[in-house]
Amino acid sequence: MNLAIWLERTALKHPKREALFLGSKCIGTYRDFWLAVCALRAHLEKEGIKLGDRIAVYLPNCPEFLVAFYAVWSMGAVIVPINFKLHTREVSWILENAECSYVLGDAVLSSKINMPEVTVFTPKWEHLSTGEELSPVSCSFNDLAWLFYTSGTTGKPKGVMITHGMIKTMALSYFADVDQVYSSDTTLYAAPMSHGAGLYSIMHVLAGSRHAIPLSGGFDEEEIFNLAEKLNNIHMFAAPTMVKRLTNYARKNNKDGSGFRTVVYAGGPMYFSDIIEGVDQLGPIFVQVYGQGECPMGITVLPRFQVADRKSKKWKERLQSVGYAQSAVEVKIGNNTGDISKSGETGEIMVRGDIVMPGYWNNRDATSKTIIDGWLMTGDIGSMDGDGYVTMHDRSKDMIISGGSNIYPREVEEILLLHKSVNEVSVVGRKNDEWGEEVVAFIVTENGHEFSPETLDKHCLKHIARFKRPKDYININKLPKNNYGKVLKTTLRKNLKPNIQS
Repeated sequence: MNLAIWLERTALKHPKREALFLGSKCIGTYRDFWLAVCALRAHLEKEGIKLGDRIAVYLPNCPEFLVAFYAVWSMGAVIVPINFKLHTREVSWILENAECSYVLGDAVLSSKINMPEVTVFTPKWEHLSTGEELSPVSCSFNDLAWLFYTSGTTGKPKGVMITHGMIKTMALSYFADVDQVYSSDTTLYAAPMSHGAGLYSIMHVLAGSRHAIPLSGGFDEEEIFNLAEKLNNIHMFAAPTMVKRLTNYARKNNKDGSGFRTVVYAGGPMYFSDIIEGVDQLGPIFVQVYGQGECPMGITVLPRFQVADRKSKKWKERLQSVGYAQSAVEVKIGNNTGDISKSGETGEIMVRGDIVMPGYWNNRDATSKTIIDGWLMTGDIGSMDGDGYVTMHDRSKDMIISGGSNIYPREVEEILLLHKSVNEVSVVGRKNDEWGEEVVAFIVTENGHEFSPETLDKHCLKHIARFKRPKDYININKLPKNNYGKVLKTTLRKNLKPNIQS
């Protein structure tokens, strides 16, 4: 089944229902939404785009982003969402690897792409209406819908293949396990639509609820609370750091959770004290999900009643977990030899089911290392208690989550090692009061070279996105290592003081 059918059905049943909002202003009904999708699809077909082609979407959060999703899906092509904060070198790599010949992009952003073989088109809401209706083409469960590039853990990002069937399963699991969605709800896109927030649009389309993009295009606490008051029944997807910022703003400005119905937090477990404060300040509006790009939003869930519960004997243990397996998957703790850990033992979190990716785009080697006997090896270390609740003990491959964005140390390390003054480097995350974590680089300099944080900063900005660069460079005589020569990042982290704002 083609995912775009859900939008077509909603537009047919409720053509006059408000659909798209820019800030608090409605700019289109569901019929307007569908006609815009059909108009963009017609344009793409005239441009020669055909079934299975990869179309990059390189836009900041905006209504046109949603139109692009469903237009591309409707014609049976594949969306390649690109974080608009990425460096142009990173963007070019994705376009080349995915073999994209067409980009739906912001005119200013896309002007930086120096690839003559790539066509860039800037969709604008006011131009997307021809009155022509085009029914979605037929798609199977295994047809590719979304090619999502993870941050590179081994130098270059990998394209996660996500099918129509996977997204449909994710949506139905959401209704079964996470939360209900009603036509009176409004989903607010304050997190990047190129990630999970964009995928979550599908449930709200099916329910015929409203879609609101903040005028800022991003996360601004004051703007979000103002929109919650005006639009009411707000649904939001948020990283743990965003939850903390909402809580802090509410406490300082005497706000509660009025206007919010659900905040789904993901991207890493919350600090225990942070979610306690969040519930105390904003009420029982929080739901936790755990997933990965390779199994989007669909591994475990901790529903709102358990996040808010303070009466159960195990409420503290539950709140420090990432919940229990969602309906469409199996979750185990084990290792890559197939051995399953006993209750309470630590091992790798493994998951299998219809929501797990079939593999990485044109990368059989990485796929074979990640999918073993049908199980997705998440790389996350955790344990499971006798009731099936999973506690995560360490994040995959030392990933750093800063301001809701994923940053992999290896990617930053490889860039720093290109500089002539750097002999060895190890990158870790340091707790930051505002951003959750910030990137810190420990540097061992080459003999005869001066240590210069300013020079290294300029070097990083030439190669990677600004948000990935280290916020601190620490000169060190030698890196701590074990007997096998592996750098002991836990030792480095212990020597760091959290960056807490007074």
